[in-house]
Amino acid sequence: MKSAKRSAKKPYPITLNSVIIVKIQPGKIGKLMPETPYRIEPCLLDNPSATVVDLVATLSAAAQRLTQNLPERTARSLAELVRVMNCYYSNLIEGHNTTPREIEQALAGVFEQAEDRRNLQLEARAHIKIQRLIDEQFVAGTLPEPASIGFIQWLHQQFYAEAPVAMLKIQGNNRELMMKPGQFRLQETEEVSVGRHLPPSPAKVLEFMAYFQEKYAFSKLGKGSQLIAMATAHHRLNYIHPFLDGNGRVSRLMSHAMGLKAGIGAHGLWSISRGLARGLNSRLEYKQMMDQADTPRQGDLDGRGNLSLKALEEYVCWFLKVCLDQVEFMESLFALPSLNDRLKRYVEIKGWKPEAFYLLETVLLKGEIARGEAERITGLKSRNARSLLSILVQDGILNSDTPKGSVYLHFPVTAVEILFPLLFPMT
Repeated sequence: MKSAKRSAKKPYPITLNSVIIVKIQPGKIGKLMPETPYRIEPCLLDNPSATVVDLVATLSAAAQRLTQNLPERTARSLAELVRVMNCYYSNLIEGHNTTPREIEQALAGVFEQAEDRRNLQLEARAHIKIQRLIDEQFVAGTLPEPASIGFIQWLHQQFYAEAPVAMLKIQGNNRELMMKPGQFRLQETEEVSVGRHLPPSPAKVLEFMAYFQEKYAFSKLGKGSQLIAMATAHHRLNYIHPFLDGNGRVSRLMSHAMGLKAGIGAHGLWSISRGLARGLNSRLEYKQMMDQADTPRQGDLDGRGNLSLKALEEYVCWFLKVCLDQVEFMESLFALPSLNDRLKRYVEIKGWKPEAFYLLETVLLKGEIARGEAERITGLKSRNARSLLSILVQDGILNSDTPKGSVYLHFPVTAVEILFPLLFPMT
């Protein structure tokens, strides 16, 4: 029986973390497969192909372009919108269809009455909170090693810190276990299977994670190897499956942190979750490629590890192509000329005075403006300029940290369909 992770329906065809709790006698698993950390080798690509090398270079260059010409304050506002998008698609991967409006409401502390919808909103808010903390740590220079045991447990603990009891119960085979936020599955009763994959036994999880931490320490890797590690660690963490539940979410947040550390995070202006959920050609690709990377070594010409080197390299190519596809998509979406045009259309649809566009255009180019500049920018009389500015702030397209402070662009979900078409569905 699959675990009762949530009571919500699962309309999306990808669920990587469907868990079955199994009961295996001590020592039996060792007869099925090697119970040493070497089981996750190869962890990296010692001699990456020319295709992988080219993808690493192209992705690095594209990520650098993404932040060009965007004022720092505008980029911060866009990054907040991307966090909502990242959360939305991460939820979809888990089979949880939380709408962008529900996510925005959760951030404002407004929750649905129905328990299942409220629970989905709680996990959405937790996801965005953690990603924001990761981004802030990176900016402050305090982001830990993304593959470290402490950081990975912190991600899990933070995600489930405010989860109600119902969200922590894992059920299957007439048994019920209570997941503890931030704690690995270390008890004999916490054997699990994920699809056809049987992760390491609880007694070995810490040993596997210590090996994982060592192999994927960014401090020991060059920039190119860090991007490859971002892909391979994503799979290998799910392969180990250190937690009873939530491994997929943790791996995607870890990948986000790795992208920042590797220099392709672009200040949070793109999302790995959107790419993994959509794939390059099919929504099924993520599950298929993760499953393919589980393939055992296929003979003497397929590397020297327990798992297939060929399958891992194909997975890395796919993962990096997904990242590149998302960076290029966001680059086109955030390009100043086209964004400027969409702001003009937004003003027209709202029925505002043309002077409203002059304000928005100036804020877009400068990042933020003092309220007193509204009169000069619009050419309106002081009272009319203040009135127009108030309308834009009330709409949410402009925001301010204080009642009299400078204003900057803000991107409410209600504006997404016009300003950022195809970012995510609005229903």
